[in-house]
Amino acid sequence: MNVLIKDLKILLLLIFLSLLILLMDLNNWLRFPKSILQTLTVPIQYGFYSSKTTLGRQFEFISLARFNGQQVLALKQQLADLTAANAQLGKELSEAKIINDQQNYLSPQTYDLLPARVLYIGRFLTIDQGSDAGMQVGQVVVLKNNYIGQIKNVSPKSSQVMLEVDPDSKVAVFSQNQNGRARGILLGQFGSDLLMDKILHQENIAVGDLVYSEGTEGNLPRGLVMGKVSEVLQRQNEVFKQAKVEQVYEAQDLDLVYVIKSQ
Repeated sequence: MNVLIKDLKILLLLIFLSLLILLMDLNNWLRFPKSILQTLTVPIQYGFYSSKTTLGRQFEFISLARFNGQQVLALKQQLADLTAANAQLGKELSEAKIINDQQNYLSPQTYDLLPARVLYIGRFLTIDQGSDAGMQVGQVVVLKNNYIGQIKNVSPKSSQVMLEVDPDSKVAVFSQNQNGRARGILLGQFGSDLLMDKILHQENIAVGDLVYSEGTEGNLPRGLVMGKVSEVLQRQNEVFKQAKVEQVYEAQDLDLVYVIKSQ
């Protein structure tokens, strides 16, 4: 009973104080205390608001940076995919043009030609056709009507082609111009130059002349372009002279070649 009376007194006291404060506020008697209180609390409130805003912006920046980073990665991947697709399309168009051009030089009705892609270039040119596709040692490899080399080694799925610049390469050739022909032996050299040797001194040969195969070696057809004369080397009172010959195609430029299976 005493506890209940005590609680009731406290309640009545709180109600009285609340009404007193309300009355004083309505009559502007609390203006000065409220001003002092606001002076103390406003900076604190502003500090909380500023911290909240700064943290919000930081989280927004982090979120945006992460989103932008993901977008950049996605764009880079799309660019890589487009670049790869464009490169593949360019390669396919190039191969299609080579296939179309090839038919304009060596007739498919005369020659049984098999296209082969270049896999590796070292001393020998490795192609993706082997004995499973009918490749044999000695078969001639061409591009358009240009001689590239002859098959040296054969495995089931690939073959190695000895290029005309190989030191072991020797091919009977002739050059042609309006003043006549010159015959000789085209020798492979270390590097990219070829040497036409055993040319009779009285035979006419000049810079710019095309050099062709004689067709006296096994499967090698007559009239394939072997290169172009870049320099004539001659000495007085010698029976033979020589000529430097430059290739039409270098190995590193080759992507697709043709093997003459039969003729």
